[in-house]
Amino acid sequence: MSAIRLLVLGAVRQRHRAHGYQVRGDLETWGAAEWSSAKPGSIYHALKSMARHGLLLAHETAPSEAGGPPRTEYELTADGEREFFALLRAALSSADETTDVLTAGVGFLVDLPRAEAIALLRRRVAALEEWRADIRRRWTPDESEDWGHIAEIGGMWEHRAESAERWTRGLIERLEGGAYVMAGERRAETGPGAVDPGEELT
Repeated sequence: MSAIRLLVLGAVRQRHRAHGYQVRGDLETWGAAEWSSAKPGSIYHALKSMARHGLLLAHETAPSEAGGPPRTEYELTADGEREFFALLRAALSSADETTDVLTAGVGFLVDLPRAEAIALLRRRVAALEEWRADIRRRWTPDESEDWGHIAEIGGMWEHRAESAERWTRGLIERLEGGAYVMAGERRAETGPGAVDPGEELT
């Protein structure tokens, strides 16, 4: 899976309707260009491509009163909404997604209900446990074998699996403890108004 599709769909979804410059600016605040392929050209290409494939609806806007050029604004279609959540669920539950995809998934974590996010992360833990067990089976030399430095490869992979599992379990614990405002939740307040998605509970 490519992170760019999840990032762009999620950024448009957060604004409900957005033009390319806004999407680019939002992703730049995440530093996405540093850890993913979300460069300006890739963002504009993804917007146009997903509009052609029915995931985004393109709206042509009038030129601004200040004389600026017209912009194309995008919003998610029903298919785009389904694609966003399918990508998000895959990013959070898989043990073998690349770091950029997992990072994008964590960025939109609060768009899911708490119970669903926890369930997806538990699936990731189970997959990581299975991966670690498989590494041990295939990369542990017999007593009669001397793999030399090649045995370090298995150790490196097992360390990565253990580290990823530990981080995921920690996130699950934080979510179970009430961290963050998830989809469908509101903080108990004396005044009116919805909370901002992603605002941490205190």
